[in-house]
Amino acid sequence: MIVPTIRGEGVRLRGFAQRDVDDLLAGYGDPAVRRFLPPLPVPFTRAQAESYVSDVAPGMFTHGGGLYAIADPATDRLLGGVGLDKVVPNRGQAELGYWVGPWARGHGVATAAVRALTEHSFHTGMERIELLTHRENVPSQRVALANGFRPEGLRRGVLPNRDGGRDDLLAYARLAGDEPGPVTRLLPDLPGGELTDGVVTLRPLVPGDVDFYTELHSLADVVATTVPPVAPSREEMRRRCDWAQSHWLAGDRADLIIVDTATGTPAGEIGLYYQEARTGQAMIGYSMMPAWRGRGYPTRAAQLVSLWAFAETGIARLIAGALPTNLGSQRVLEKAGFKREAYLRSRLPGNDGRRNDDVQFALLAEDLLRDGARLDG
Repeated sequence: MIVPTIRGEGVRLRGFAQRDVDDLLAGYGDPAVRRFLPPLPVPFTRAQAESYVSDVAPGMFTHGGGLYAIADPATDRLLGGVGLDKVVPNRGQAELGYWVGPWARGHGVATAAVRALTEHSFHTGMERIELLTHRENVPSQRVALANGFRPEGLRRGVLPNRDGGRDDLLAYARLAGDEPGPVTRLLPDLPGGELTDGVVTLRPLVPGDVDFYTELHSLADVVATTVPPVAPSREEMRRRCDWAQSHWLAGDRADLIIVDTATGTPAGEIGLYYQEARTGQAMIGYSMMPAWRGRGYPTRAAQLVSLWAFAETGIARLIAGALPTNLGSQRVLEKAGFKREAYLRSRLPGNDGRRNDDVQFALLAEDLLRDGARLDG
């Protein structure tokens, strides 16, 4: 059959051809593509690539979906693939998927291709398009949000993996009547990718931080302030690091590493937890390595996060808590401008079935303006 050509911004969607076989092999051999496409055979052979081009891709169109080659409009070189699958005609619904070769990443190819196919599909009668992605696949989530796909939750065990288990996937969807995007995020990216006052630098938590993060959260005094106060496993810390950027995109939390600016050494962590978006209230929490305590770093970090939150998000009120015995943490909050507001009895779970009291502090935007920033540690 003749595959229609769809033109997008900087891309052209067309049918696959034999001239694409070498690039298809290279793309499907890329570790990043294989990681998030478990059904893909490993190794992916030339014979399979040729069959994909001649039979598999064209056959998708006979079932109401379609697989398109993403091509460079100037050279016609294959950049990736995008398609619709799992079409339910009586519901006007389908699932969209895509991949981009490593030679074409970082240039907006996926965003442009998804936008072009999505708009084409709506114009030809589709009413709802879903996009499913692994939580670790942050670039895919960014593509979804950029194209107006709204997060709809988690699909548990929806995709068989290569280990014999099943993977959970995040679900995004866009309806024909939805705005084309981008979706407004509750927690935007940091300006320039980090926050700094010249003494400390805050950068997002990433998968490579797992060793540092595990060590920090295994310290006895850090565990004592964890809710519940139980030392996490390394696997839990790995998931926390792997999923941190996804949580940031979802707008429910922003996890940051506190870095000594002069040496680039990780010194601690601070998190912002946006659990009450409707009321504009978020919470912060922090931990420091023993060698970096007593230098005022958590105070500086708390102020940097607070200034960013009030300036760049809809957060109107920040709260934080400390155990009554944790006078050091209370001093950090007071120096960062937080005001003590309450003493909550038995608020937090403790060890051996006991409950711990919690001293609550809060910071408003006007507090920073009125009192000024005190960064004396």
